[in-house]
Amino acid sequence: MSMISAFYNGKSILITGATGFLGKVMMEKLLRTSPDLKVIYILVRPKAGQTLQQRVFQILNSKLFEKVKEVCPKVHEKIRAISADLNQHDLAISKEDMQELLSHTNIIFHCAATVRFDDNLRHAVQLNVTATQQLLSIASQMPRLEAFIHISTAFANCNLKHIDEVIYPCAVEPKQIIDSMEWLDDAIIDEITPKLIGDRPNTYTYTKALGEIVLQQEGGNLNIAIIRPSIVGATWQEPFPGWIDSINGPSGLIVAAGKGFLRSIRATPMAVADLIPVDLVINLTLAVGWYTAVHRPKSTLIYHCTSGNLNPCHWGKMGFQVLATFEKIPFERAFRRPNADFTTNNITTHYWNAVSHRVPAIIYDVYLRLTGRKPRMTKVMNRLLRTLSMLEYFVNQSWEWSTYNTEMLMSELSPEDQRVFNFDVRQLNWLEYIENYVLGVKKYLLKEDMAGIPEARQHLKRLRNIHYLFNTALFLIAWRLLIARSQVARNVWFFIVSFCYKLLSYFRASSRLKV
Repeated sequence: MSMISAFYNGKSILITGATGFLGKVMMEKLLRTSPDLKVIYILVRPKAGQTLQQRVFQILNSKLFEKVKEVCPKVHEKIRAISADLNQHDLAISKEDMQELLSHTNIIFHCAATVRFDDNLRHAVQLNVTATQQLLSIASQMPRLEAFIHISTAFANCNLKHIDEVIYPCAVEPKQIIDSMEWLDDAIIDEITPKLIGDRPNTYTYTKALGEIVLQQEGGNLNIAIIRPSIVGATWQEPFPGWIDSINGPSGLIVAAGKGFLRSIRATPMAVADLIPVDLVINLTLAVGWYTAVHRPKSTLIYHCTSGNLNPCHWGKMGFQVLATFEKIPFERAFRRPNADFTTNNITTHYWNAVSHRVPAIIYDVYLRLTGRKPRMTKVMNRLLRTLSMLEYFVNQSWEWSTYNTEMLMSELSPEDQRVFNFDVRQLNWLEYIENYVLGVKKYLLKEDMAGIPEARQHLKRLRNIHYLFNTALFLIAWRLLIARSQVARNVWFFIVSFCYKLLSYFRASSRLKV
């Protein structure tokens, strides 16, 4: 039997961020492999018009938990929702709920975070730094706590090209940042943000780095471990291939390209797309929870959950595979040709693509106005282009992460645990995975009918023809304007026409001689 599965049986486990993508997959895996666990506490923010129990039922009634219900029919009784808000002091947990958590919790998995790249610094600090600090304070009062596992990101130190399994310092101490957020107004915070984050691209990566320092400085005697996953994508194998319910990262690009909103991105073809399936992340995290609690390492160990070092996939290869999958599995209601070119990286092409994205959106909005409907396409396109500009930093660079601790942990597992909690990315077939990923986006994220694929394929052909006609017309108009203004352009044009005429005359004469 799996030692890791047996370890979690009978445990009381606290998961933050359980309503998010990572949290759901973690709950599913725990309940499926350790059905005799005592309880999973999940922190849930109150939502108007919906009780905590209704939110739990909504999560558990998704397709993700179908296999769980076969091995754990009373799965609802295993989940205990706790009303909480990470934006509030002491996480806004009631006195009674807090006492229950303090008395029973054995393992904490801290998955909650804001993952928005454009979040303002005050909000990012609150969720990624202050909330971590407050959770540590709560954890220090738990007499039965065996391990505190924190989910960070492999890009917390993306200002470095080679990243080791250590916690790197920041120029300003987290305590100073937290304190300053209490009294600085928003205008001043926005002004100093670029100076604080320095050579990091956004507040997300910066505050995740601060959160790690908080763990190092205020962890006390707790058994702490940190997981640093790279770009988390759809499931590879468990509970089935391609499950996804988050539009962040590659999923958003696939949706935009599949719907026809996105035709190209500015990326470096040979840059490594360090994508990691979510089930591999969760398998590693649960294995780390077991190892940390049982072996009690003397220091905080950091585990990189990345693919680039062991099984690299490049953005160019990924882009071509996505396109190939679109040919087989086109998306419904696409605006333009569902296509994306991941191989361009020059300024001229970049600005041309921006124009070619915006012009059809403007034309479509004019059409919507004329038909009495609310124009929306330009707004959607502007938002998409803004998102692409934030992703450019990550799709044009490659990083190296050391994985000594991850490899050490794999060697510590029994053959059965290596099978049940597999996090060996070397076994991943990228072509198969990306195809399942695109299929999963269509099926689980967009909830499109798979029976409509033949009709969608015909629609795709029509849209492609429209796209070609639009580009051809745009080119001819631009060329006509250039000829009207430039003598050199006219000379080139007359040379091309004359050459083609002579070539055609030559072939005609040759064919007559043969006859």
